[in-house]
Amino acid sequence: MEHAAATERRSLWGSIKPYLEKESLAAFFLGISSGFPYAMIAATLTTRLAQDGIEKSTVTAFTLAFLVYNLKVFWAWIPDGVRLPILGRLGQRVSWMIVCGAFVAAAVVNLALADPKADIVWMATSAVLVGIAGATFDIVIDAYRIETLKPYQLGTGSGMSQYGWRIGSAGAGALALVVAARMGWSAAYIACAALVLPAVLTAIILGEPERRKVTIERRGVAEVWHSIAGPFAEFFQRKGALLVLLFILVHKIGDTLANLTFRLLFDDLAFSNDEIALYDVGVGFWAYLIGVFIGGVAYAKMGLKRSVLVALVLMAVSNLSFAALAAAGHSNIGMAGAIGFENIASGYGGVVVVAYFSALCDLRFTAAQYALISASASIVGRFLTGTTAGAMIENFGYVNFYLVTTVAAVPGIVLFWWMSRTGLVDASMGSAGEEEPVEKAFD
Repeated sequence: MEHAAATERRSLWGSIKPYLEKESLAAFFLGISSGFPYAMIAATLTTRLAQDGIEKSTVTAFTLAFLVYNLKVFWAWIPDGVRLPILGRLGQRVSWMIVCGAFVAAAVVNLALADPKADIVWMATSAVLVGIAGATFDIVIDAYRIETLKPYQLGTGSGMSQYGWRIGSAGAGALALVVAARMGWSAAYIACAALVLPAVLTAIILGEPERRKVTIERRGVAEVWHSIAGPFAEFFQRKGALLVLLFILVHKIGDTLANLTFRLLFDDLAFSNDEIALYDVGVGFWAYLIGVFIGGVAYAKMGLKRSVLVALVLMAVSNLSFAALAAAGHSNIGMAGAIGFENIASGYGGVVVVAYFSALCDLRFTAAQYALISASASIVGRFLTGTTAGAMIENFGYVNFYLVTTVAAVPGIVLFWWMSRTGLVDASMGSAGEEEPVEKAFD
């Protein structure tokens, strides 16, 4: 019986089946609500400020609102360790989902009512509040997703979450533009606030995750301190924890360095806005969705270690395609090929790497540990891009720059390969990645 279940898990139907299960569908709706706050302070806010005649230097300064997403680790312990009065009876995750959803909606409405022409400082403060609310909402959403998904669903669940995130962010941006053109920006932002509902309703309908293990009772000073320090102490007590953290920090350096410079390359190669819209936005969007689907199936069929290693190699090789484009010059076919390959690799890698990061979490500290992992995964690449990428391109040229980004990805590949060979990947796994009995997993 166990062998038969294992065979189903590795068959094509066994790989696709998790996409249709309630836990994976829940991850999709959670992703929608996770994606829209980001859009509210990204391109949508940039367009709003530009149309209101705000100076470009001021508009670009608003990107600092994104920094709070990297700082969320400092308050991620609160949704794990603090029980809410009254609403807490619904469960730790459900109650915090409702409160954080209300916080996001209120922050977005507040941003809607702010007037950048009258008070640009309050406008900036309102954008930061949306960032804080969105980052906190993400903490709860990530924890709920990880605790709801069974181990064999982590790949497809991560894929469905990314589908939802893309649709939520793109849908919010499109909805805001359509409503703003007819009723103004305030009405546009207020309309988008309703996108908190998919995650909140999902939590209310499904209830508290079955895999959540902690029941929070009355808390004294010692228990509160345990809520703060416990997630980090537990993680760093594992075998190979420092190497795992090192992998998290370095695995996307090359990919991040390359990704944030593509538009500079396109501009210098004299691609028109229409060409960029068609290939970078259009082809890239659909290629990414295809990559997400392939990633979910590959995770189910190949397992965690092999699928992650393949992802790391693909993300490194994708940088070579832009070195080739830079060498070839203006080529629509070359641009389409480079963008298509890069987005398929990113979609695939996003699913399996996020699934691995999810599996690293201890179910007692899901929110705090995933916040630590997700913040660490992006901070080094963003810092290096902001401080060195432009100078490297000026000194080396685009071809050599993308070759350097490919080489920069090698340490992450080698480190993960070594961790797999020595058993550190398995030894450092959290309880979220522990397999349940096979018969139970397919109920």
